Amino acid sequence: MPDQPSKPSAAGGFLIAAGVLGGAILGFAAGQPTIGVLIGLTVTVAISVAMWWRERG
Repeated sequence: MPDQPSKPSAAGGFLIAAGVLGGAILGFAAGQPTIGVLIGLTVTVAISVAMWWRERG
């Protein structure tokens, strides 16, 4: 019996890394790089979890 092809998974890790870097850059421009990193991390982790949850179901 042939295996069914699996659907490729979404790349949430890249999204998180890009969000952290983008947040750091925007935060640095605003004079608050740490806050920018934390906001970027929080937002992109939430998006990645939502992607994972949607793909899981």
